[in-house]
Amino acid sequence: MNKDIDIARQAKMLHIKDIASKLGLDKNDIEMYGRYKAKLPLSLIDEKKIGKNKLILVTAITPTPAGEGKTTTSIGLAQAMNKLGHKTTVVLREPSLGPVFGIKGGAAGGGYSQVIPMEDINLHFTGDFAAIEKSHNLLSALIDNNLQSKTRNLNLDPRSIKWKRVMDMNERALRNIVIGLGGQTQGVPRETGFNITAASEIMAILCLTKDINDLKEKLGNIFIGYTYDKKPIYAKDLKANGAMAVLLKDAIKPNLVQTLENMPAIIHGGPFANIAQGTNSLIATKMGLSLSDFVVTEAGFASELGAEKFFNIKAQYGNLTPNAAVLVATIRALKYHGGVSLSDLEQNNPEAVKIGLANLDKHIENLEYFNFRPIVAINKFSSDTDEEIAVIAQHLDKMEIRYALNDSWAKGSEGALDLAQIVVDTANACTACFTPLYDFNWSIEKKIETVAKKLYGAEAVEYSLKARKDLRTIINLGLDKLPICIAKTQKSLSDKASLINRPTGFIVNIREIEIAAGAGFVIPIAGDIMRMPGLPEIPSAEFIDIDNDGNITGLS
Repeated sequence: MNKDIDIARQAKMLHIKDIASKLGLDKNDIEMYGRYKAKLPLSLIDEKKIGKNKLILVTAITPTPAGEGKTTTSIGLAQAMNKLGHKTTVVLREPSLGPVFGIKGGAAGGGYSQVIPMEDINLHFTGDFAAIEKSHNLLSALIDNNLQSKTRNLNLDPRSIKWKRVMDMNERALRNIVIGLGGQTQGVPRETGFNITAASEIMAILCLTKDINDLKEKLGNIFIGYTYDKKPIYAKDLKANGAMAVLLKDAIKPNLVQTLENMPAIIHGGPFANIAQGTNSLIATKMGLSLSDFVVTEAGFASELGAEKFFNIKAQYGNLTPNAAVLVATIRALKYHGGVSLSDLEQNNPEAVKIGLANLDKHIENLEYFNFRPIVAINKFSSDTDEEIAVIAQHLDKMEIRYALNDSWAKGSEGALDLAQIVVDTANACTACFTPLYDFNWSIEKKIETVAKKLYGAEAVEYSLKARKDLRTIINLGLDKLPICIAKTQKSLSDKASLINRPTGFIVNIREIEIAAGAGFVIPIAGDIMRMPGLPEIPSAEFIDIDNDGNITGLS
């Protein structure tokens, strides 16, 4: 089998105007970025159509470090639904350069279920991440400029400033830094740091905004810190939000590309699910629902992370009513949770699969908390054996859970036809099957405890002294009725990466709680999760190269 990049490069792409025509759009309705990419104006969103069409969420069990193929499954499923005659658009997040050059590689799907042009999507794309980074760092510059100002100083206490800078790269050395050194003309010395762009509040805002006016309002509501006399300061106090919105004038528009089978794909926004809300933009999802009968979308990592935030934050804010949930499971992940080392996952081991089923069961239970009876997509790898597949099939039969083998990596739409038919039937049968897990009006502690105990399986939640202080700040600012966006490891249902499968009896430790008032949520940070990842011992960047003809190698 060819590598993903070779398969993508051999594809016969259609001009983007021909892809747009499949959505009923004329070339004058789109803003072309060359032959194969385009921006979709927000005027194309039709709220009347959104509620009538069907929304399918793809999530997964707790993943191995390389991921279990949610994006590949989402693309293959959408291609298969189109092949069955259902007008379907897949709506996805944009890849971050951090993972591309880090451990996971690209995020454009795989095999014969990819979005293309693959190299462009994985590397800079239409510049959305760069615009988010610049908008974020403009606010950073304005904050430090105000500290230095003699005539317009807001009396901001540098010790209270929570706003960091961002860059779209894994760079652990920048997590904590000191700036303003070198003398009186170089700024006010203070401690700060960098987060990765995917964790920026600007990214979160962009992915939850409705239009430019809403964007400006949300940007203005970003909490900066306090004055020396304890008055809260927001971005609007710095008159920053107008200029920040200008930098995002094109980034707010979703991107149209195509799948390997020349079906429409919308890609927009890229928050991680372990440190942010983990789903594509609300605008992109609504765009897909305005232009097609079905939308297939995915949420990062597993059900207790991306899916939880999709349902509790995005669906609530966007008034979305999801119609079906697909749970991606792989034999290799089940073996991993069954105690098999990463180096031995390709070895036949049905007993380990049986042990790992406990993790699958928990994620099925999690989706049932939102009133969904999930469809399990068994994402097939070449190393899977019939004996191992039979273990999971028999287990799901006993539970009366519908499932299908997904072989779309190797076969494209042909490999996902059974899955597609089950999804269509399930989505059409659902009229009002979605129930959120918590009420926004609950206390912050009750919301955290509900997610931790129900979705993680925790016994209790403990708060550090700093987290308790953060809670008081949130209440004093009147932000305690916001939803929560817990930052937690993706490697475990718990907040400890080493606790695989379905751990029990553990305590979730909330280290601190950050405020994202502009985005409209607060961020409890559990365990030792970092919002600026580091590169692995052997980063993917070592294998990426380009030749004299512009051919890129090493992307996956």
